[in-house]
Amino acid sequence: MEKEGQELNETILKMQGITKFIFDSEGIALKNTNVKILENINFDLRRGEVHVLVGENGAGKSTLMKILGGIIPPDEGEIIIDGAPAVFKSAKESKAAGIGFIHQELNLCQNIDIAHNMFLGNEIVKNGVLNMKEMYKRSRELLMSVGFDVNPKTIVRNLSTAQQQLIEIAKAISCNSSIFIMDEPTASLSQNEINILFKLIKEMKSKGISIIYISHRFEELLQIGDRITVLRDGKNSGNMNVSEFNYDELVNMMVGRTLGKMHVCTHVPQETEILRVENLKISKRTLPLSITVKKGEIVGLGGLVGSGRTELAQSIYGARQFPSGDIFYMGSKIRKPSPRSSVQKGIAYLSEDRKLDGLVMEMDICKNVTLTYLDRFFKKKIIFKSRETGIAQKQIDDLHIMCRSMYQLVNTLSGGNQQKVVLAKWISEMPVLLILDEPTRGIDINAKAEIYRLMDKLASQGVAILMISSEMPELIGMSDRIYVMCAGSISDEINKSEGFTQERILQGTLK
Repeated sequence: MEKEGQELNETILKMQGITKFIFDSEGIALKNTNVKILENINFDLRRGEVHVLVGENGAGKSTLMKILGGIIPPDEGEIIIDGAPAVFKSAKESKAAGIGFIHQELNLCQNIDIAHNMFLGNEIVKNGVLNMKEMYKRSRELLMSVGFDVNPKTIVRNLSTAQQQLIEIAKAISCNSSIFIMDEPTASLSQNEINILFKLIKEMKSKGISIIYISHRFEELLQIGDRITVLRDGKNSGNMNVSEFNYDELVNMMVGRTLGKMHVCTHVPQETEILRVENLKISKRTLPLSITVKKGEIVGLGGLVGSGRTELAQSIYGARQFPSGDIFYMGSKIRKPSPRSSVQKGIAYLSEDRKLDGLVMEMDICKNVTLTYLDRFFKKKIIFKSRETGIAQKQIDDLHIMCRSMYQLVNTLSGGNQQKVVLAKWISEMPVLLILDEPTRGIDINAKAEIYRLMDKLASQGVAILMISSEMPELIGMSDRIYVMCAGSISDEINKSEGFTQERILQGTLK
């Protein structure tokens, strides 16, 4: 909240000379090496502004914000808040200084309800006991402020990734912070939820609240941003005002070159039908739906969060039971779909939550890449290590996975490189049908361009692709046909020849 005597555009935060060294296996900073995670970073924030922080995955954005959030300390440099030096030894101390952090990766307890998550560590107490009535009431108010109408007694694990993201946003707002760090807050949100969030951000700005906004979506920073700072390889790469935005200049600052056309579609869909879904109901309360996907075709699946897109994908893959309907694959009916039988048939499914469903975070890249088809490397209970490592290295090279070696743990990789490992896991042996649920969620523009080229290449080789996406440019740019879902069923089907428009897609989400 803006205090008396405080003016908008006043600098309230300075991070000067922030440097972070790499660590050895025991977590000790290696100050004698030339390799640094962050090197002499300078960053400032004004009152009532949205300062956008951009850069490739691994550029140092999240590390810089973790230093401000008290999660990790800097090895060199200082933080100045309202003119006074600040040293945070914990996230709690940063929070007490008025800094709210909405993390890119979800940080919720899955086995307790929404209200307990909202006030975890900051519980409302009356006469020495939890005031649950007030906590549920306050939780409901906060959830409604971000457009999420849900019972706060709902257990978190029963919510989708996007719904959990809305809880994270509401939870951060409850702290009444003067500075907010938003790390990819819209990565899994639909356009409707994004609009609500942006309205909230504008209200926060009007009250003098400052926001550091990390995003890979250029269309977002143009809507809400004031200034842009670019990081590349752990260093300051440049700055610009949003009013002076230049796409090519910004991309050049990020990656050192221009990318050209983002959505390249050279593939030509064939007539052979790979997937047919007939009269499938994803729940007893929804209407039946039917879709098809042909060989070499990219079919987009649009809709709001909660429209049933992920449930449909999981039903096709066999990870979720459905009450009625039929699934035909390559002309034959699938009697009892299951993940195991799907993999054996050549059906691959990349889930929207790579950390929960896509990767084994404590395992290395090599094991993750080959995990799905591990039986291919066995003979008489012996793993053919040379074949396994050969396939892993090929995927690392083909997908340009940035790593020290194939034995690097995936939890040490950037989000974009983790996403590439998930893709590598599924395409190490060419699938017939590839189901992608938010394939570029939380990854940078360079990694997105690489994944789009890979999708086009796979489609050109005959792979049928069903792609769920909440990003309108991605949905429009990569699809040959688009199905729009609403309330668990198909509300519209649009062919590329008709011309894709945001207006028609959004109309379909509200039917």
